[in-house]
Amino acid sequence: MLQVAYTIAPIFIVILLGWFLNWRSFIPSGLIGPLNRLVYYLAIPAMIFREVARSSFAAYFNPMLLTSTLVPLLIVFGIAWIGASAWSLTPRDRGTFIQSSLHGNLGYIGLAVCYYLLGEKGFTSASILAGFLMLFQNLLSVIGYQASSADTAGGRRLWFFIKKIAGNPVIGSALVGMAFSLFEIPIPEMIDRCLTIISGMALPSALLVIGASLSFGLMRSRIKLFLGAGLLKLVVLPALGVLAYRLAGIPPTRFLPGLILLAAPTATITFVMAGEMNGSTDLATAAISVSTLLSALTFILWVWQFD
Repeated sequence: MLQVAYTIAPIFIVILLGWFLNWRSFIPSGLIGPLNRLVYYLAIPAMIFREVARSSFAAYFNPMLLTSTLVPLLIVFGIAWIGASAWSLTPRDRGTFIQSSLHGNLGYIGLAVCYYLLGEKGFTSASILAGFLMLFQNLLSVIGYQASSADTAGGRRLWFFIKKIAGNPVIGSALVGMAFSLFEIPIPEMIDRCLTIISGMALPSALLVIGASLSFGLMRSRIKLFLGAGLLKLVVLPALGVLAYRLAGIPPTRFLPGLILLAAPTATITFVMAGEMNGSTDLATAAISVSTLLSALTFILWVWQFD
């Protein structure tokens, strides 16, 4: 367990460093947006594309592993929906609560944990899974918002979803990388070196951005909701994943990348989607911040059992 903690703890120390640097104005609020776009649209996609394109798709793609990773998301969606109904949440809170319970931060935190804990092979397997997982969790999130909404602007919100999927650089880089891998298309050496340089700034910058984006001012007013969402996201979802992997007969050495992705905290895109789809941005902010910090402990507990 100590070895797992020693591997995962530095990831969250860097996240806290990002918060500290923002607090001390070394990373001013006006810089967070441009830095996030640099990481999101360039560094992370470059790293994912390079790792996936250089690997054997047949060796890393496991349909049973993918299915066993997606099914728990569907179950948690149903649990979150029932919970939101039992608590009689408002339409604004309902959609955001559902999304916060299942939409994980795969690109920044999930893949970082996979890379530093499992190495390049684990990162490649996780990157392929992440492409499909992002599509599915985005789809379920939009269904939750659409079904919870009290207004009639469904077309606008659906168009927003389509744009987010089509323009998602993480999904795109994973899919293009899969195509290169499937057809065994070589990457020219000069391009590969450029990708290596750009990839080097991906994970450290992503962790600093996450830390600089943390906000704790809204916690007290939404404590019941964000703790409920955090319980579903950090405990129930990965627990269902372990159950699915066991039932499918997948060994821990193969399912650890999927388990880490399922255990990732609430994604920062939850805040963006809450604003665009008439949800609760306050609840999204609280859920993102708290689940990110709590995931430092839950990651260690989940991985320690199977590492």
